[in-house]
Amino acid sequence: MIHPEKTLFFSIGEPSGDQHVARLLRSLHSASPSTLHFRGFGGPEMRAAGCKLDYELTQMAVMGIVEVLPKLRQFFAIADLASAAFEETPPDAVLLADFPGFNWHIAKRAKKQGIPVFYYLPPQLWAWGGWRVRKMARWVDHVLAVLPWEHQWYCDHGIRSTYVGHPFFDATADHELDQRLLDQLQRDAEAGSERLIAILPGSRSHEVERNFPAMLAAMRALSRKFPRLRFLVAAFRSQHCLWCRNQLSAEDASLRIDFFVGKTSEVIASAECAMMVSGSVSLELLARGTPAVVLYRTSRSTYWAARGLVRVPSMTLPNLMAQKTVFPEMASCGSPRRTIEFLIDSMTTFLRDPETLAACRRELQELRLRYGQGGASQRAASTILKLLGILPAGDQDLEPERVIGAVAPRIAA
Repeated sequence: MIHPEKTLFFSIGEPSGDQHVARLLRSLHSASPSTLHFRGFGGPEMRAAGCKLDYELTQMAVMGIVEVLPKLRQFFAIADLASAAFEETPPDAVLLADFPGFNWHIAKRAKKQGIPVFYYLPPQLWAWGGWRVRKMARWVDHVLAVLPWEHQWYCDHGIRSTYVGHPFFDATADHELDQRLLDQLQRDAEAGSERLIAILPGSRSHEVERNFPAMLAAMRALSRKFPRLRFLVAAFRSQHCLWCRNQLSAEDASLRIDFFVGKTSEVIASAECAMMVSGSVSLELLARGTPAVVLYRTSRSTYWAARGLVRVPSMTLPNLMAQKTVFPEMASCGSPRRTIEFLIDSMTTFLRDPETLAACRRELQELRLRYGQGGASQRAASTILKLLGILPAGDQDLEPERVIGAVAPRIAA
């Protein structure tokens, strides 16, 4: 059966969303190569996967009111681009991923034109800001949920949802590691009796700038406690790498530290344990069985707003999945002293006690067996094609109850 050509408009503002949606685009193209056209807002990965970008939105990735306010005028100008596109050549559907502060505006403008709206990697309203579910019900036609309790939460609030699984597990399984780098790191570590520690400073510029100085201070202290440590800093972008390098001073000449761009997976796979900025990369640490200590430093206004809004006991997905602390974590603002002490103490526990590391790895193995099913990108593509009428509805859906032992995190009233 020949289907008419259809256009999907995307709005993706996070670097991680760019990667996941690029994978989704390839799955869509593979399933229906001659019927779909892609355009909208996103990043370089989506462009490489065949999406015509009206604007590279991922360069605008920010979090918190302090970071957003200076860019409000620019955000509204970008939203106006979407309005013009919806009026001139209406797409058959709009697909959003994450980035809710901006994407609510895109959803609202699409619905005014009668365009269906799908949300992939939806905002974690079950964790904070639950009142915004009214916006989701008003402006979004279907949620492609990536966590089983998320799917159930949206269904309980009367919103159509399909559970597709988390694409991070696809990305990890499909990523072909640079074996030459892995071998080189292993040889160097063995030759120098070194212990490799991953440093993951975040994917947004403001995250790197707020968090890496505390990480660097902890590295200095840890290297004095454990003289054979070698730190592997995995930067998301080259400019992040340069910024981190520039934080080193003369006193760091003896610090064993290497910088990498685009090698996060290899760094995680090589490391004994990690220090990381809170984010979805925690799922790759879970998938690769690498224990981690988690931090997130932000502005005072964002920190105190989050204290009043967050309704779950952890900011780290593996901890929520396990319903206990697998990765020690700390969110903070203001003086970095307590954060530095937390990093030093938590990493010292990992480095001094092999059984603590082994116990964490066992927990990660159990979580991977429970939650790490692959195929999310293909299931998401299949769901979208069904919603567009290109595939028949009702077959091959993943049911949340099939995830062994999947339980909802404790959510405050």
